[in-house]
Amino acid sequence: MIINKPTVIIYTRDPDEDLLREICAGIEEEGVLYEIHSGKGDMDTLAYEAAKDSMLGSGIGMDGRRIAMQMARLPKGKNVFELNAPRFWQCRNLGSNSARAVKKMPFKPIYTENGEMSL
Repeated sequence: MIINKPTVIIYTRDPDEDLLREICAGIEEEGVLYEIHSGKGDMDTLAYEAAKDSMLGSGIGMDGRRIAMQMARLPKGKNVFELNAPRFWQCRNLGSNSARAVKKMPFKPIYTENGEMSL
């Protein structure tokens, strides 16, 4: 699917609605538009296709509680960020980061200082 608006694309398959809401809030906070579409495939496929279809080159794939942020021109499976059963703050920051990548701004933290997900 080709989207012709300058938006961050989010492709989902059976998404956790609460986590999706936080992702969208993070994108909105950065003043960037987004679109949500149902997709087929695993998290890597959804993220890859979302980035490829986004005019901005930034996409998010969400398969249940697994989420990935991808940028156009990166190989499939080489996601910028990946989260598995994340906290709400991580989802919000991932959404912000998908917009910040487009605006060429520094990313917000997704992981704790030692690289692990915070629990």
